[in-house]
This record gives sequence, structure tokens and C-alpha cells, in this order.
Amino acid sequence: MSPKTQRTLKICELAPIVPVLVVDDAAQARPLAEALVAGGLPALEVTLRTPAALDAIRAMAEVPGGVVGAGTLVTPEDVRAAKEAGAQFGVSPGATDALIAACEAEDLPLLPGAATASEAMRLLELGYDMLKFFPAEASGGAPALKAIGAPLPQITFCPTGGVSPSNARDYLSLSNVVCAGGSWVAPKQMVVEGNWAGIETLAHEASKLMD
Repeated sequence: MSPKTQRTLKICELAPIVPVLVVDDAAQARPLAEALVAGGLPALEVTLRTPAALDAIRAMAEVPGGVVGAGTLVTPEDVRAAKEAGAQFGVSPGATDALIAACEAEDLPLLPGAATASEAMRLLELGYDMLKFFPAEASGGAPALKAIGAPLPQITFCPTGGVSPSNARDYLSLSNVVCAGGSWVAPKQMVVEGNWAGIETLAHEASKLMD
């Protein structure tokens, strides 16, 4: 395992599913994180897609047992803002030299995205061997990721994008998959309703997917 991705790997190994969260109201962030952590999913990815995202990261960073990260990192400014808000890791749909340099400068563990063998090989050259496979289903799903793994066994992945309860085990059964990212553990309606017990139940079910 590359030194650049040791911390990222440890975070990915915490649970089989990393919840991918779109938070519209920062007031919901802490109880949402508490429910997911209580259900057995401590690594949380808050996507920077809403005005409330950074405040949500700040709130979730205070939850005992949680490890909150920032998703959809695209620019160096995203990286700096996420780190300032308390993010403990970053996730990107792809990877650019500027983004990688910013994460390294901020000492923010990065899970960079790749969808092809060439993209994965380039990241491997840069010292990254724990990658996000995105968009997973649109890129061929578990069969494609298995095929990529054959010539590149030294790279491990967290597939995200279209992963659901119906196909999660297909990904998690692959030798080159450590965990998967999924949004189904925090349905928008449940979040709006404040159904934290329901979300905890979904998280508990997801935490057992590799049993």
C-alpha cells in the first residue's frame, strides 16, 4: 500500500458502505451522522453540492466515533474549505494535478476517482492505489471493475454511483473492492422527516453486507 493512501485505506476499511450524503439543512447534520454511526457506518462523505455542506461537515466532525469527509472535491479551493470545516478525508469524482497537490499541501487524505484503466494507472504512478471507481454502474458495474482488477491487482477501489442494496454485494465480493459508496442509507424523505431510527436501521443493514 502506498504511503499516500494508507490513511484513506484505513478509513475505507471501517465499514462496507460509505454513506454519500447531500445535506440541505445543516441542522439535520448532527442527528443524521449520529444515526449512521450508531448503525455501524462511521465514515461519512458529505458532498459539496449544497450551500449547507460545509456547515454540515462542521457539525458532523463533532460526532463521537464519526469520520467525516468531503465529497465532490473539484478545485483547490474546495480542498481548503473542506479541511477548514473539519473534513478528515476528501473524495473526488476524478483527479487533477492541482487537486492532488492541494490535498497533499493540506495533508488531507484523498480518495481520487477513476473510471478507466488509464486513469487508474496514472494515479498509481502518482502514488495512489486506493481509488474511487466512478460512476460505477454507468462504467460497466461490477464486471468492469473485476476486469480492471485483473491486470491491476495492486489497486483497490471504492465503487460509487448507482450502487444499491440490490447490487452492493456484487461489488463487495470483488477482491479489489474495500468498500462502496451509497446514498440509499440516508433517503431524502427520511432526513426531511427526521426519521433517525429508520436511518439507523438502514445503516445497520448496510454494515452487515460483507458478513
